[in-house]
Amino acid sequence: MQPHRFELRVYYEDTDFSGVVYHASYLRFMERGRTEWLRAIGLDQGAIHAGAAPFAFVVRRMTIDWLKPARMDDVLTVETRVAELGGASADLAQTVLRGAERLVEARARIACVAGGRPRRLPEALRRVGAG
Repeated sequence: MQPHRFELRVYYEDTDFSGVVYHASYLRFMERGRTEWLRAIGLDQGAIHAGAAPFAFVVRRMTIDWLKPARMDDVLTVETRVAELGGASADLAQTVLRGAERLVEARARIACVAGGRPRRLPEALRRVGAG
């Protein structure tokens, strides 16, 4: 399966005093990438959180390797793909790129929950994981 690609530009607010992207900014970039990936497969986070669905997604675990810095005005691409699919969770592999250069590699385990308890992943996500 081809990864979903989300492009963004680095702004001043994303950087530290030296113009390098602050490490926590990558968390926001990757969250946007996951949200746009969900939207692309037919799961709208806004509608889910507005009560249109009987579940929510939460990040249960995340590992991140910062390989190279990004700087103000860089155009970055966040790639997101399913690495592993479970009954109520999915491991997503994410890469932040500047052109072909890998800047950050991460893995996020997202869990599907309802009422604070695990819930089976929605069919739209299961189809993507199987494809």
